[in-house]
Amino acid sequence: LRAETRSGMAAGRGAAALRRAWRERRAALLEPRYTPLVAACLCLAEGGVNLWVIRRVPYTEIDWKAYMQEVEGFANGTLDYTQLKGDTGPLVYPAGFVYIFLGLYHATGRGSDIRLAQYLFAGLYLVNLLLVFRIYCRTNKVPPYVFFFMCCASYRIHSIFVLRLFNDPVAMAILFLAINLFLEERWSWGCLLFSLAVSVKMNILLFAPGLLFLLLQRFGLLGCIPKLCICALLQVVLGLPFLLVNPMGYLTRSFDLGRQFQFKWTVNWRFLPEEVFQNRVFHAALLLAHLAGLGLFALHRWHSSKENILTLLKDPAKRKPTSPRLTVNNILWQTSCVCPLNASAWIVFILFSSNFLGVCCSRSLHYQFYVWYFHTLPYLLWCTPTTKLAHMPKVLLLGVIELCWNTYPSTVCSSLSLHICHGLILLQLWYGTAPTPVSHTPPPSRKPTAMSKKAQ
Repeated sequence: LRAETRSGMAAGRGAAALRRAWRERRAALLEPRYTPLVAACLCLAEGGVNLWVIRRVPYTEIDWKAYMQEVEGFANGTLDYTQLKGDTGPLVYPAGFVYIFLGLYHATGRGSDIRLAQYLFAGLYLVNLLLVFRIYCRTNKVPPYVFFFMCCASYRIHSIFVLRLFNDPVAMAILFLAINLFLEERWSWGCLLFSLAVSVKMNILLFAPGLLFLLLQRFGLLGCIPKLCICALLQVVLGLPFLLVNPMGYLTRSFDLGRQFQFKWTVNWRFLPEEVFQNRVFHAALLLAHLAGLGLFALHRWHSSKENILTLLKDPAKRKPTSPRLTVNNILWQTSCVCPLNASAWIVFILFSSNFLGVCCSRSLHYQFYVWYFHTLPYLLWCTPTTKLAHMPKVLLLGVIELCWNTYPSTVCSSLSLHICHGLILLQLWYGTAPTPVSHTPPPSRKPTAMSKKAQ
């Protein structure tokens, strides 16, 4: 009877919340405090959308069979990484990929049960969405109506998860779990999960500059060394079976930073001649642009203190003036930026902008790479004041980016449009978070009251 009473009360509260939301439906679409309610509705809708896609849209084989062939070699006892290969070529992902997809290999009958694999990836899609929504709930910056565009409107993202079964969504889901841990002040566990995501696919390293900045801000140089050791140690442990057999083969295959991409798959550089696209000088220029962008953001947008950025190397307790401790309860940038960000929003801004700079300067973006930054776009667009870029143009930017990623094969127009959209987002991030002059005019004098005299 007591249990029935509790369930009835919970149902009553839920019904009351729905009635209140209906009465305030306009506010429910515009005010971030309604994000949990909108997120719950969208997650339920997404469950149905994914089931419909799996049952109605034909599965397309691209990399799943090759993944299974690669991990099958490991299951059969091959520990030389250079010998692990599939129909699409050699294995080029770190060891975490092998272990996770080996589990999928056994769960799906050596990769033959495609429908079961699709259902597993649909579950991964929903978990990923919940983790993303939890981040947005903590930042409290994005109006809930935007999440309709982030969920049901993206054909390409559903395709990447449940129709193509790529490894990119696996890496991103683990990354979003790590970010949730960072927001909970669990930095060691967050670094462990971050390293695990890197071991699935190297694109997660695009978040690494932002994470390093946060660790230095929170712990100083000496304090962040143990966290970096956690990241490195996990990579060694995961790769140990392969490192013992052929260490150079493992390192050169799984962390190949100089790998050439095929021009026919590029989404972002179609307007260039192929010889320029493959030119090493062009690659070096992109790397320099990436490093310059990271340096500028670190110096002028991530670093909110008036101190020299080198003070980040000091122990936080020894910094003068003492900077506020980086916790989710502190309010940062209230007087130094045009858009005040709480600490959760500040952490997310640094990580998401770090990744976005890397995407903008990427040597090539393939269609599955859209998931690298798709779920971060609403935050990047709405973390700055709407006076810089009104709501409708921001929604239009989301739509144009989606259209560019759904144009197959890519065209000169689609790739140029994608770069223009990226450039506009970078501009509004730069100017929307620009420091504002802090007035040093002393406050008007007040006559001391009896209470203030007593306090003095």
